[in-house]
Amino acid sequence: MSLVETTCSLPRHAFAPGELARAGDVWRMLQEVAIEGSSRLGWPPTRYVEAQAGFVVRTMTVRHLAPIVFGDAIHASTWVSRMRREMFTDREIRATGPRGPVVAATQGWVHVTVPSLAPSRACKELVDALPVLEREPSVAMPEPSEGATGAEARFAFEAWHTWMDPLAHANHPAYVDWVDEALSRRMRHAGLDPQGLQPVAERITFRAGVVAGDPVEVHTQLVGTDGHDAFVKATLTNGDGKTYADGLFVRRHVLDALR
Repeated sequence: MSLVETTCSLPRHAFAPGELARAGDVWRMLQEVAIEGSSRLGWPPTRYVEAQAGFVVRTMTVRHLAPIVFGDAIHASTWVSRMRREMFTDREIRATGPRGPVVAATQGWVHVTVPSLAPSRACKELVDALPVLEREPSVAMPEPSEGATGAEARFAFEAWHTWMDPLAHANHPAYVDWVDEALSRRMRHAGLDPQGLQPVAERITFRAGVVAGDPVEVHTQLVGTDGHDAFVKATLTNGDGKTYADGLFVRRHVLDALR
């Protein structure tokens, strides 16, 4: 049985001035649940360090089902739903608060050798520790009800050294922070309150790791709508043709800033 259940919560600094949990911090909570899931099955971070191996996220899809309130005890369930070639694995996470489901996620991980981060097959002990459980479908993104096109905007910065994670690259939730900062700046420019930005869903495919000192450009463009929800194409590049990540973000209260 590979189902792991745990209880977690969001720290106070995960909440914006409007008491809404930031999407990037929800992603950090989900990462901790994944680490707990692996640890309970005999593979804590220290064992990966000893094996000179690890997992990096290739794709991740998240649906924000209801607001998380500070102080809520979140009950999370996690399991491995797919394993291919002892290298590519999907992990499901479902989280419920006192008032019902709050977030659902499917994480696509790639097993790598450390420190090169080259894809590699996991050892038999690790594969055996992560049996596949068919429990419920993976998370799917919502679909826009109407197509829409807005102007593309660019937000540029240089990656900080203090953003680097144990694998010496920017941890995947940081990409969510960067896209939401780009959208918040567009809201501010349009005269809207950036703190009103509300996450609905996002899916990101990671193609290259951002390391300290890298130039990063975040390109955002409206590509669809569903009522008050904006579907935003986001691409993160180095400004010279290299793509770090791309994806689709669904956000509420930002639509008027993107048209």
